[in-house]
Amino acid sequence: MPDQRGVTNGGDRLEARATLRPHGLGAMRHWLWLSLLILLLDQASKWWVLMTLRPFEVVELIPNLNLTLVFNTGAAFSVLADAGGWQRWFLAGVALVVTLILLVWLLRLNRGHAALALGLSLLIGGALGNLIDRILWGHVVDFIQVSLPIIPLALFNPWPSFNVADSAISVGVVILVIVTLVTSEPS
Repeated sequence: MPDQRGVTNGGDRLEARATLRPHGLGAMRHWLWLSLLILLLDQASKWWVLMTLRPFEVVELIPNLNLTLVFNTGAAFSVLADAGGWQRWFLAGVALVVTLILLVWLLRLNRGHAALALGLSLLIGGALGNLIDRILWGHVVDFIQVSLPIIPLALFNPWPSFNVADSAISVGVVILVIVTLVTSEPS
């Protein structure tokens, strides 16, 4: 706060500098630790499954929850899986571009947008986890298989296999949708 002469003390300058940073550049970069954690959990779980299970082997953990090693050369729900190979680099390129856009968005967030930063961090970590698979192996390693017997459709029994990265992406998208729905811009 300026005194009667218009002079501010050092604390006020620091506060003003923190709130006036253009677009909050880097204010939310600490959320990238969550992206790194998701990436590490995803890759570690995939390596463990690759070393432990044979393809299509089913290990029941509890009723309606199995570990089953499968390889997805396509996108979500195996879209483009039979496209002939070109999809590997196309999907890797899309994942890279989207990840860079999400990263820039996260780094430009102002303080006070923790929910949005959480969603973006989950998306970034998940996208990088699947991107690494696609580049290294030409496919994404999926291994979590859930049956949803309460839904009487064959599509959901079992649900298509997924991984930690897919879970982070799904939760991140849900968070972004919720933030979008509950955040109102002033008119």
